[in-house]
Amino acid sequence: MAAIAQKHLFSWDAIEARSDLDRLRLAIDHLPDERLVQYLEVMRGHGRDDYPVRAMWHALLAGIVFQHESPESLLRELARNPSLMGACGFDPLPRQGKPKPRIVTDPATGVARIEVPPTPEPVRAVPSSWNLSRFLANVIELEETLGMISEITVVLRERLMAVLPDFGEHLGFDGTDIASHSTGQKGRASGETSDPDADWGYHETHGIDARTGKAWKKIKRWFGYGLHLIADTRYEIPVAFELTPASVSEQPTLRAMIRATFAETPELAARCKDFSADRGLDSAETKALLWDDYDIRPLIDTRELWREEKNLPDYDPAKPITRPLDPERADTIVHTEKGTLHCVCPVTGEQRDLAFQGFEADRNSLKYRCPAAAFGLECQGQAQCHQAGEVNPGDYGRIVRIKLDAHDRRIFVPTPHGSPSWQRGYNRRSALERINNRIDRHFGFEQHFIRGIAKMTTRVGLAIAVMMAMALGHIRAGRPEQMRSLVKPIPATG
Repeated sequence: MAAIAQKHLFSWDAIEARSDLDRLRLAIDHLPDERLVQYLEVMRGHGRDDYPVRAMWHALLAGIVFQHESPESLLRELARNPSLMGACGFDPLPRQGKPKPRIVTDPATGVARIEVPPTPEPVRAVPSSWNLSRFLANVIELEETLGMISEITVVLRERLMAVLPDFGEHLGFDGTDIASHSTGQKGRASGETSDPDADWGYHETHGIDARTGKAWKKIKRWFGYGLHLIADTRYEIPVAFELTPASVSEQPTLRAMIRATFAETPELAARCKDFSADRGLDSAETKALLWDDYDIRPLIDTRELWREEKNLPDYDPAKPITRPLDPERADTIVHTEKGTLHCVCPVTGEQRDLAFQGFEADRNSLKYRCPAAAFGLECQGQAQCHQAGEVNPGDYGRIVRIKLDAHDRRIFVPTPHGSPSWQRGYNRRSALERINNRIDRHFGFEQHFIRGIAKMTTRVGLAIAVMMAMALGHIRAGRPEQMRSLVKPIPATG
């Protein structure tokens, strides 16, 4: 036998184990879960309490923190890790129950005697798979009927706002697919899938390869659900979530989430300055909702939907399509579908970008200025341009104002598409992709055994709540650099 003659007095393994348990303690200490646990204790009632509710709840959280893909994986870890059992609140040693004597009366003679039954089997230190599944069913029921897991995320959102004065200033939205454990194939006898709540989702992306100039298209289909997430794009922390069957459209879901989130936390609406999303969420209704109802600048990429000009014989794919700003007047001002304004010289036909002068909040208007006057350029058609626009601007040059509620809200927004401030805010949207990646990879949604929308919503809600609680704990402990970390050990001195 190859035995170790002498163990080291100081072991780094002990430090690592302590750090892992500290991550669990971080989540437990900062989750506002007391109301949920009290409900679970009421549901337990006067039944057997071999495995206390709080210990079972902490074990469930341990499965999230330590990224176990199934309850069986968590139970195996508990069985071989007494430190984890103790951290959850279980007694690591099996409990031996005492036999309960009873009085038995002989029906023939009427003589009573005391009968001592055999000693019962010891209660296992680790709960069984059935115990954990039944407990999880109670948690799912509380989420499905009372929304208690979702309620925890709302409380965490408010606590994060309290410790981070600028939390929520920059919000973003993105969706990701979560496949069901079901294959989506219908059974011959039942005519249903093994997950009736799920359905098929379809997502198509396309574009132009910058290197080759060729068009490309990618189609993705999955059977399951869609996770819709609002998050702070500066701190990369979730703010709100919604889980729907895969076929549900993102645009109405986004608008419903905006209204619900800001109704739950009005201070978040007052704090938020901008809201970013990709071009799949491009909608005049969404952009108008954000600005008109909440004074939040929409930073949403604009889709290219104009098709009529592409059928004209003089169409040049290398040039952006433009349309008159005012189709009912023979003016020189045109605009692209992205909202860029140009003037077309009536003499030379030269097209120039108008100089953006900012957004006038009191007029709810975008202000632009003649490029010739703004940049000192020579324009031969300046007089004809002024005549067409029915203006007499003088030396300052012509001013063009675009009142938002009088034009296409999908195209014209308070922060113009492509401007430096728009680009900076839109670039922050990549934070949503990193959050979705953490949810998929670190919390096991790429490989899981979950069926049913109630169970999936609970599981996703727990993962997001743990993510928010750990971020809150790191911030309160003076470790803001670790607020996004889910696996990095906590320093022993922290």
